[in-house]
Amino acid sequence: MSQFYFEREVRTPTGECYTILEDGKPIGRLDLHFITGLVHGTMVVSESQTQDSIEELISMVDQDLTDAVGIERDDLVIHVHQGRDLGVFTRNDAAHHEGHSDENPPTAGV
Repeated sequence: MSQFYFEREVRTPTGECYTILEDGKPIGRLDLHFITGLVHGTMVVSESQTQDSIEELISMVDQDLTDAVGIERDDLVIHVHQGRDLGVFTRNDAAHHEGHSDENPPTAGV
């Protein structure tokens, strides 16, 4: 069975961002936003993840990331997107990647 864990990248007063890892390899990203009574999140996972593994990840978010840190909420809403990673881009990458077509998007180091 795979072992999932979350590596925090950023924490703000109203949210957190995580890299999702499976057996030490990145397989997605999670952004959580906290408002009164609600935790709202966006989870992006690789194409290789199954419905069962996605449900396991959501359960981990619920138990490990919200309950464990004492966030009081009435509801947890997670939007899940599944696809392939195109890379990590910065504002400065735009000039570097001019001329690439939409059919072959540029990639950058992750």
